[in-house]
Amino acid sequence: MTRKYFGTDGIRGTANRWPITPEVALRLAMAAGAQFRRGDHRHRVVIGKDTRLSGYMLEPALTAGFISMGMDVMLLGPLPTPAVAMLTGSMRADLGVMISASHNPYQDNGIKLFGPDGYKLSDETEQAIEALMESGIPSEGSDAPAAPEALGRAKRLEDAPGRYIEFVKATFPAALRLDGLKIVVDCANGAAYRVAPVVFHELGAEVIPLAVQPDGANINRACGATAPQALCEQVAAHGADLGLALDGDADRLIVCDERGALVDGDQIMALIAASWAEAGRLKGPVVATVMSNLGLERFLSERGVALTRTKVGDRYVVEAMRDSGANLGGEQSGHLVLGDYGTTGDGLVAALQVLAVMVATGRPMSALGRQFEPVPQLLHNVRFETASRPLETESVRQAIETGAARLGEGGRLVIRPSGTEPVIRVMAEGDDPALIDAVVADVAQAIEAAAR
Repeated sequence: MTRKYFGTDGIRGTANRWPITPEVALRLAMAAGAQFRRGDHRHRVVIGKDTRLSGYMLEPALTAGFISMGMDVMLLGPLPTPAVAMLTGSMRADLGVMISASHNPYQDNGIKLFGPDGYKLSDETEQAIEALMESGIPSEGSDAPAAPEALGRAKRLEDAPGRYIEFVKATFPAALRLDGLKIVVDCANGAAYRVAPVVFHELGAEVIPLAVQPDGANINRACGATAPQALCEQVAAHGADLGLALDGDADRLIVCDERGALVDGDQIMALIAASWAEAGRLKGPVVATVMSNLGLERFLSERGVALTRTKVGDRYVVEAMRDSGANLGGEQSGHLVLGDYGTTGDGLVAALQVLAVMVATGRPMSALGRQFEPVPQLLHNVRFETASRPLETESVRQAIETGAARLGEGGRLVIRPSGTEPVIRVMAEGDDPALIDAVVADVAQAIEAAAR
């Protein structure tokens, strides 16, 4: 079945334009309610959001849909995506919902769903929900809307931020403190603006908060994990020990060391993997996506640790982790999934694992943030008209085969369509930068020609 609404990470698009409209949100809630309404117990849904203006439009539409299906709704307000996943399980909810477009600008928004176990939904479950959205909710039977006396109720969970703060702090080793550390925390004017500074402050750090004044339109604007320049400037200005940048829904992390150098998700994975392996805590392979640097794979191999690669998207990382029993996975972009603590990417939990290594070893971030030398890597985005199918043309297939052959076994060529926009991402890596440039240019040119 072709997916009409769901992409690689829920439903996403421009706010108040299809599919991010109140009407679609209402239908989604009713369909998801029908899908997850099981048994005779009082059903419950938790709904969180980031700080986008359009959250005020989508939250009541979703709430109305769930209430119409006889499900009680607990409103969490602005809170990170991993907090929604955690509270879904903690509150024994039947469904968790996060209203966010993650690192996208404020004009976009999205809806992510979590099952009762706190994990993102499988493709099969999303397809079943889409089928109900398309066919409509029947007026009679087990999937019908609730009778008037069985309608759900809505309530705001006032202590949701405090519950998540305590959960995150509990992931930091009890014997350690952050005393003496000065940390710049960039909250991207997003979902973590209230909770992130509190976590590090209560563990003993001196915190310089950055981008903690959301106005509905400044989320991710020149701040956060996708624009860490301001973070690096503040680290230098305050003489901080490091900087931590979250994205709009705080499920990803980028680190800036005390010298102003950035530490991406691959390096963070390498740091945590090495620490956990030495302590005997690492389980199974490390799971990363096809976009993670070849240098990470070589680094892990030298330590006897396998690397499993997946499609791009933290949901696919989590699925592979569950299948293999792994407890560490993530993406180069900064999504870090620590299976011992949560079911999805969590920027704050990942940051505390980095800080635990810093405190335990007494080494500065500059000495810890370069675990391996990255292999030269180049990513080029090619836009195309949605009606064209350039990857299906013979000329593009031939260009890809030729490029892969030129790179040989010492390199990699990854071609993938974006799950959220009409873009084909061309990525190549290897030890010869000139060859990498040439291969990417040739493949991108072939795609552009086929897309005309």
